[in-house]
Amino acid sequence: MSQYQDNIAHGEHAHEGGMDKKAIWRVFGVLLALTCLEFLIALGFVHHWQILAKGALVNTIYIVLTLVKAYYIVAFFMHLKFEKSSFIVTVGIVFIFIIYFIVLMLVEGGHLASVFQEHQLFPNK
Repeated sequence: MSQYQDNIAHGEHAHEGGMDKKAIWRVFGVLLALTCLEFLIALGFVHHWQILAKGALVNTIYIVLTLVKAYYIVAFFMHLKFEKSSFIVTVGIVFIFIIYFIVLMLVEGGHLASVFQEHQLFPNK
């Protein structure tokens, strides 16, 4: 019976580097605040009060807020913050390559769209 108690005690303290309930609620609060800020910008500042106009500034704000939310989700809920640095670098390099390939596809797609519009087989209507 003593060995069972030792295993339970060890299991309770095995994740000391992880998150406790207070940290989970804090991350939840940050994510909730960021989401509310996005809705306030989208529905309030852009559409209702028309303080901000749709364009590059609003898109940049959305991208920055989304990247901050993605960081919190990946770092805390996927436990990447508590991993070894080599694993973090590996995941980061893969993420950079994925973004690089997406940008390449968007650039190539824009080039092909302009070429097809000027071609005789695809007349511009």
